[in-house]
Amino acid sequence: MALVLVLGAGLVGGSLARRIAGSNGLEALVCDRDAAALARLEGGAGLATRVADALDPASMDDLVTGVDAAVNALPGFLGHRALAELVARGVPAVDISFMPEDPRGLDEAARKAGVTVVTDCGLMPGLGGMLAMHLARHLDRPRSARILVGGLPVERRLPFEYKAPFSPADVIEEYVRPARLRRAGRLVTLPALSEIESIDVPGLGTLEAFVPDGLRTLLDTLPLDDLCEKTLRYPGHARAIDVLRSIGLFDERPVDLGSGPIVPRELAARLLRDAWRLRPEDDELTVMRVEVEGETRGRSRRLVASLHERRDRKGGESSMARTTGVPALVALRRLLAGRLPGPGVIPSEQLGADGALFAGMLEEMASEGVRVALTEDAADQAG
Repeated sequence: MALVLVLGAGLVGGSLARRIAGSNGLEALVCDRDAAALARLEGGAGLATRVADALDPASMDDLVTGVDAAVNALPGFLGHRALAELVARGVPAVDISFMPEDPRGLDEAARKAGVTVVTDCGLMPGLGGMLAMHLARHLDRPRSARILVGGLPVERRLPFEYKAPFSPADVIEEYVRPARLRRAGRLVTLPALSEIESIDVPGLGTLEAFVPDGLRTLLDTLPLDDLCEKTLRYPGHARAIDVLRSIGLFDERPVDLGSGPIVPRELAARLLRDAWRLRPEDDELTVMRVEVEGETRGRSRRLVASLHERRDRKGGESSMARTTGVPALVALRRLLAGRLPGPGVIPSEQLGADGALFAGMLEEMASEGVRVALTEDAADQAG
């Protein structure tokens, strides 16, 4: 029986921990500073919880005793520090924290420790990059890739028409971190929430799309002429968010209100946590479309991978928790089985470059409720 340490008992971490505990041959130990979050997980077979600070060295020493691997599901601003602590203790890991730092900075330490670390292994970054890499390898000359992804409530309510299925702090980070993309072979950096365009999505109608900074290592590992990711939301969402951003509510510089300093972004995350809370009765969905264009034997082709998942109304698991956690779970199983390369840091999209490995991963994801359709857009084929 393999023991997996899960750092973070949030909506995604908690859901993933349950799936780990429900897997043959696996048990989960979930760590979080929030006793209430852990209480929601207690009572499950093969699942233990512990209130602890994973960034405290003594606590981490205790947590990793006897574990075979770890999943880092902490918020992004804590992610790099926690992952560095795991690597320093020789614990192989899968990371879904969406940290602002480049995780490849831990590659040398991971190699020296003799452990494999799979980074950015959620939905996007994660599955979207794996699919882009997978589709590109089916073309003789891949030229461009576009990844569209979003989590949305089924019921739309102003002013945001949005519910956060994971940490609001990470959502805010997506709305402020400068977005990097590749255009005409050059790296381009744009403000977050920029280049808003309308996108028609079958079954949902017209959505708006804007750039986040989700490509990350994919900018280096998939060197296409054009590479772009866009977040999908209901029309008007970006404008509402930009109002909050423009008045400084997402700033990290403390403001003194007389009674003491506060950090605007921390306050905003706390308030939006309630405004964006995904309630048990709320239905929601996750959509993703990955388009890769190029040539095969001189013929233009567009290959497409698409995903459309809704909340599990019976079990209560959100589609975002499922589509983020399942890629990590499937990678974790292969990590524990010694089927991944290493040691060192492996950006998750590199798993999509191995045809046999990734085909098996897609089959296993489908069995876990994350189904990806692979098609070719015949209307865009030439000659």
